[in-house]
Amino acid sequence: MIEYLAYVIFVTVSWMMSIYGFNFYYLFFRSLNNKNSKQLIIKNSNSSNGYNGDCNGNGDGKGSGEEVLNQNYNHTYDYDLNPPYVTIQLPIYNEKYVAERLIKAVCKMDYPKDRMQIQVLDDSTDETREICAELVEYYKARGYRIEHIWRRNRAGYKAGALKEGLKKADGEFIAIFDADFVPPPWFLKRVIPYFADKRIGLVQCKWGHLNEDYSTLTQAQALSLDFHFTVEQKAKSLTHLFMNFNGTAGVWRRSCIDDSGGWHVGTLVEDLDLSYRAQMKGWKCVYLDDVVINAELPVQINAAKRQQYRWAKGSIQCAIKLLDKIILSKHLSIDTKIQAFIQLTRHVVHPLLLIQFLLLPLLLAMNYNIYPIQSAPLSPLIAYAILGPGFYMYVIRRLWPDRWFSRVKAYFFLILFFTGISVSNTIAVFDALLGSRSEFHRTPKFGIVKKWEDWRGKDYVLPFTKTTLLEIFFAGYGIVGIFISIFNGNAVYAPLLALQTSGFIYIAALSISHSIFNNRGRVDNGAGGRVRDESSINIKVDYSYVGRIEKGREGGKDKSNGKGRDKEREIEAGVGYSMKHYKLVLGGILALLMFGVVMAYIGYASSVYPLEKARGYIAVAVTSNSPTTMLEYVLEIEQLVPENGNPVWVFPTPKTDFGMMHKSLDEIKERLRVIATLPRDSEAFNTGMSDVRGQLAQLEDNIREAVPYVYVSFQNVVLSAIWITVILAIFTLMKRGKARIERFEDVESERVGNNNN
Repeated sequence: MIEYLAYVIFVTVSWMMSIYGFNFYYLFFRSLNNKNSKQLIIKNSNSSNGYNGDCNGNGDGKGSGEEVLNQNYNHTYDYDLNPPYVTIQLPIYNEKYVAERLIKAVCKMDYPKDRMQIQVLDDSTDETREICAELVEYYKARGYRIEHIWRRNRAGYKAGALKEGLKKADGEFIAIFDADFVPPPWFLKRVIPYFADKRIGLVQCKWGHLNEDYSTLTQAQALSLDFHFTVEQKAKSLTHLFMNFNGTAGVWRRSCIDDSGGWHVGTLVEDLDLSYRAQMKGWKCVYLDDVVINAELPVQINAAKRQQYRWAKGSIQCAIKLLDKIILSKHLSIDTKIQAFIQLTRHVVHPLLLIQFLLLPLLLAMNYNIYPIQSAPLSPLIAYAILGPGFYMYVIRRLWPDRWFSRVKAYFFLILFFTGISVSNTIAVFDALLGSRSEFHRTPKFGIVKKWEDWRGKDYVLPFTKTTLLEIFFAGYGIVGIFISIFNGNAVYAPLLALQTSGFIYIAALSISHSIFNNRGRVDNGAGGRVRDESSINIKVDYSYVGRIEKGREGGKDKSNGKGRDKEREIEAGVGYSMKHYKLVLGGILALLMFGVVMAYIGYASSVYPLEKARGYIAVAVTSNSPTTMLEYVLEIEQLVPENGNPVWVFPTPKTDFGMMHKSLDEIKERLRVIATLPRDSEAFNTGMSDVRGQLAQLEDNIREAVPYVYVSFQNVVLSAIWITVILAIFTLMKRGKARIERFEDVESERVGNNNN
């Protein structure tokens, strides 16, 4: 009964995953099939006014004076030279490495100063606040309408900041850019004309990537985002389907925001929430595939996981909040409702993937009949094929023929990335379903653009997280599953398990290698990590105390009293110890992982494989017509089955008792010896052989039922507990090392304050 229930869940999950996979392909073909879309024609009264040009940031912003835009509209708009008033909102929170880059880029907009209002919505608690304040004063003195809006608390987080800024916004249109984006000068002149149609409430632009080639991690994220924009957003924009605002690189019509209820702070994805509410009100959202705004991708895996976690949890929160209204709406079409449901719930694929990943090795170990020759069990293979490389390579070939090879390489790492983050995103999904409230954790940015630039040692680097332990568990579990699929004669599933296991290994390895103890960027990076050119604005942030500290150390002088200095030396010693042994600790974790893999292999080879081999001998023995040959196989089986014991250590049953199996084998041996003396054409011979085959079949069934319990034997449970305990102990030591450094930094900060006073 338990086996059948697991099988039903397994097949159901497979088909559910297939549906989400099929939907991507459906949207891909919808994005290509836009022959029936009408056109919006924008006519400029002067071809030199800059409203056309290269939307990828390479042109001068000048065009032919007329542009045909494939959208579902049929309007002609005579754009005059009196552009509308625009408010640009820049939500910022502790972004000292990229805030200057963003503000300078926005202030270079090719748009009349008197028609452009810039709001720096700054919730920062570090030196970012001073950086923003100095920049605002600099540009304000040069005639820009720019203001620095700082809040003492982060009420509502990003949505709260946007909501606060909207109270002071004068613009008819609201442009929004996150801190990691670099909008080009021609942005507003390219986007604002689309609002000629009064139905348009939002124009969303495509994200570009400043650092796509930095690592395999950034390449995978870039491809994932490109799939989203070039396929999903494009298909929905060309049809009546709901698309979403991506939180940045877009422009809203102010009246649309107000009509839709404004920014709500109840979810982690205020952008998705508002865009859906706007479309439910009848507003149209437009996506521009040829207007690309470059942004910085997360370079640290923990930052990428944090971003994905926020998106996953926020999407489920929006599903809980909006789906009932969407489904019950009378004016929305069926396909719109279906697509809205799929988009809002798309992140449930992650827990579904984990469920399938956990169940497959168990079903294989129990030798449940999931061979692909049957129609229903074929579904897991179909699911993997749909979510696998075949069709995606075709999509890549169609979308990026000139970059096909590099994008296929990125797709391989995208598979690993998607699988590995399933652990973190599954936690996010259940957090949302359980109504857990969590802070809006921003994604750290380090101003990393070139491949040779390094983010380690800077502020905002995220530490090792406990989620990595779960990723390690799934990696080890997958390795065991691969052995099970091979030795159980289901090798067809080995590549699938290997691919998913590689994803968990990839993310776990990155999580370990990207974790850091010493986060001393405030001291070590003289200018806060900001790279400046000669034309850079002089931001007055005092770092001179660093030299004073070092000078005091060299001269052996310190204003601290003796006891306090002794305490500081003790802390510094702890810091030195932590840094000295950082690589050793990471090596120890990797060694433990390898030890766990080796022990899992040894355990399988010594406990499970002999039983599987015995089942194989039974399968061959029952096909033999010679009692002598059958006896030889029975003797081999006798050597493989343990002499005594019962793997079911909680409520054991006689059926799985190895001692009872040996008694059955002894009885079979005696019967075979007797049968061997009988004539082959006698009735007694045939009856005896039939009875022996029945006994062997029953024995095979008993062994099959015992195998799953061998995996969770008392010994294996104890060893696994010890292994996990050791890893947790190392994690605790890492936390203590980080605590020492934080205490040291507190002492340094206090000393700096005393010296400055």
